[in-house]
Amino acid sequence: MAIRKIAAAGKKSNGATLGFEAQMWAAADAMRGSMDPSEYKHVVLGLIFLKYISDAFEEQRAKLEADVSEGADPNHPDEYRRHNILWVPPEARWSHLKAQAKQPTIGQLVDDAMTGVERDNPSLKGMLPKEYARPGLDKTRLGQLIDLIGKIGLGDAESRSKDVLGRVYEYFLSQFADAEGKKGGDFYTPQCVVKLLVEMIEPYKGRVYDPCCGSSGMFVQSMKFIESHASGNGNGGKAKTEISIWGQEFNYTTWRLAKMNLAIRGIDGQIAHGDSFHNDQFPDFKADFILANPPFNVSDWNGELLKADKRWKYGVPPPSNANFAWVQHIIYHLAPTGVAGFVLANGSMSSNQSGEGDIRKNIVEADLVDCMIALPGQLFYSVQIPACLWFLARDKHNTKFRDRRGSMLFIDARKMGPLVDRTHRELTSEEIAQIAATYHAWRGEKGMPEYADIPGFCKSATLDEIRKHGHVLTPGRYVGAEAQEDDGEPFEEKIQRLTVTLREQQTEAAKLDAAIAANLKELGYGG
Repeated sequence: MAIRKIAAAGKKSNGATLGFEAQMWAAADAMRGSMDPSEYKHVVLGLIFLKYISDAFEEQRAKLEADVSEGADPNHPDEYRRHNILWVPPEARWSHLKAQAKQPTIGQLVDDAMTGVERDNPSLKGMLPKEYARPGLDKTRLGQLIDLIGKIGLGDAESRSKDVLGRVYEYFLSQFADAEGKKGGDFYTPQCVVKLLVEMIEPYKGRVYDPCCGSSGMFVQSMKFIESHASGNGNGGKAKTEISIWGQEFNYTTWRLAKMNLAIRGIDGQIAHGDSFHNDQFPDFKADFILANPPFNVSDWNGELLKADKRWKYGVPPPSNANFAWVQHIIYHLAPTGVAGFVLANGSMSSNQSGEGDIRKNIVEADLVDCMIALPGQLFYSVQIPACLWFLARDKHNTKFRDRRGSMLFIDARKMGPLVDRTHRELTSEEIAQIAATYHAWRGEKGMPEYADIPGFCKSATLDEIRKHGHVLTPGRYVGAEAQEDDGEPFEEKIQRLTVTLREQQTEAAKLDAAIAANLKELGYGG
């Protein structure tokens, strides 16, 4: 099948490992002492942030110094900002901190560096950690960590082209998610899942929104997607001017991390702090693309206070579970031709508790669901609850794609994703490309091969078929069993051969049972 053969170029794994992250993590973890991981992550990621902006600054400064004769001014902040490079004051430059790394005052010096960066870059005001002078932080190990980070290029042009910083961030975020468990996982979505969401909905141009944006991973991956496709596909090569970023994050410290994550990449965005349910910062905003990984099965979202909310067009979500509050919040914020891709727990596909089945039925009958994907287990660092991906489309009948009204695509990807360690799986680039290509072919994108159902993997189902299944959206119900290859052996001959083999094994088993019984009898345990 043509779609099975479509795969992205490059490495097979989506891992962030570069080779030195594990060493850096071990050194950083040794420094932690009694600090809580949720607090400690900002200490470590703050240093990485500082090294990145200092590298980028020093590289630009060297270029400006070489062009002084042509009017360049290495000491003017605008000479840096026009290239999306933050101005770094002298007290925050890495060379200054590294020279003082062995001093007992290094903690206060790092705090002063953070204060200076915020002072000279108002967009970061209140965002950076200033907890390095605290008594509980081992200053000797802090100095050792500064020395270790100092050996790694993060913000120079070559490192930026390899996205070294992004990969280090991803590695550290995943490690913190492991250390913090479910709580930590609230802000971290595995890179392969984010990449799949983005590749599926293709946010080339328009407004991109995430109502629970965590550390801004969806936005960063959206930018990567546009840059990797900058030579065509309708975006005209204008990677950063064709989309606008809008997001909201409830957790204050994670919101700070999101702002840092965008700032180091020169990405502008409207990232608000607050509860998207009870304090929606963009109440009238409509997005062309919505990407999200809401926290699974939240029971303490105070839904009883919002029973009359205008967002609940398809039914009032139960106070005991916020899953369908998130779904309807996303639908509410979709533009007339908008599309959305988001992660939810598997229960959202089949639950009939507390009216959830009726809400799902109403959403399906409104013909808003475009595609459902069952994911493999063990992808997430936070929880082992099986997850799925929902894809919604406001308008299935537009000139961009074929008319898909009254139909839905189901993809079962549960058998994908090789283990990358004892407890975690990752979708490979090839698998992501295969899934995305299947969806793009189904919705009729130009240049894609003709779509065809693949037993055990994908199925285009009609609304009538979905009704017969009680509006349950589990892909396994629709895709059927994977086709088995014919080995060419006639059925009668195969049964005869297998029967002979079975008899032989039964005879051998009887001999072994007799031998075991005899041995037990000799030991005095026989009957």
